[in-house]
Amino acid sequence: MRLMLAALLLLTFTETSLHADENGFRAVACEGTYPHHLQGVCTNETDTIYWSFTTRLVKTDRDGLVQKAIDVGNHHGDLCYRDGKLYIAVNFGTFNDPEGKADSWVYIYDADDLSLLAKHNTPEVIYGAGGIAADGERFLVVGGLPDGIEENYLYEYSPDFEFVKKHTLNSGWTKLGIQTATFADGYWWFGCYGTPQTLLKADASLEEVERFEFNCSLGIVPIGENRFLVANGACSKDKGCTGRLVVATPDDRAGLVIAK
Repeated sequence: MRLMLAALLLLTFTETSLHADENGFRAVACEGTYPHHLQGVCTNETDTIYWSFTTRLVKTDRDGLVQKAIDVGNHHGDLCYRDGKLYIAVNFGTFNDPEGKADSWVYIYDADDLSLLAKHNTPEVIYGAGGIAADGERFLVVGGLPDGIEENYLYEYSPDFEFVKKHTLNSGWTKLGIQTATFADGYWWFGCYGTPQTLLKADASLEEVERFEFNCSLGIVPIGENRFLVANGACSKDKGCTGRLVVATPDDRAGLVIAK
C-alpha cells in the first residue's frame, strides 16, 4: 500500500511539474469569488500572482492562495509588473464612446503590500484605458474601441509616464478594442473579445500583425521562454466571479495552444 501511495504521489508531482516553469508557475485557480469579472493577471516572475477583478485587486501565491486583497475603483483593468510595482490601466469614464468620453489613468501599486503609490492621468486614451504592458523600455496602454473602426490604437509612455506617441495597429476591427496585453519572446501579445475571441500578435515595432482565434481576453502573462499563463473565468449571479490560469505555448498556426 505504501509503495502504491508513493507511486501515486510521484506521478502527481511529475504531471504537475511538466506544466510548471522554473519558478513553479503552473495551472491554478484563484482562491475565492469576486463581485466582478477578471480583467487581467501578472506575476512578479518569482513566486506571486496578481489578479485584477475590476473592483478587487488580489495577490496570491503560486498555488492561488490569497495573501492580500484590496477594494479598488471601478474599472481597474489589465495590469503588469515592473521593479516591485504593479501598473494597472484604469478608466472611470465611458468605454468605446465615439466621442471619447473616457477618464483614463494608470495607477501604480506597491507589489508587496498593494498600497497605492501614484496615479498618472492618460487623457490620450480617449476610448478607455483597459490594459497595459511594458517591454523594458516603454509602456503601452491599450483599451476600448467604438464599433466599425478597422484598427486598434496603442498609446506609448515613457517609464516616467510622459506621453510619447500613438501607434496604429493594423489589426482589423476587434470587439471593444484590446482587453489584455503583454510583451514576451520579442512580440507583443494582445487579447480581445469577440465571437470567437481574438489574439493579436505584433512584432516589436508594431508593424507586422498576425491574427488568431484564441481566447486570452481575461489575461496573459509570460512564465519563461515560449510559455504563458492564460486566464479564464466564470461569473454566477448567486456566487460571484472566479478566475483561473492555464499554461499555453506558442504555435505558428493557432498563435497559442493550451498545454496538454
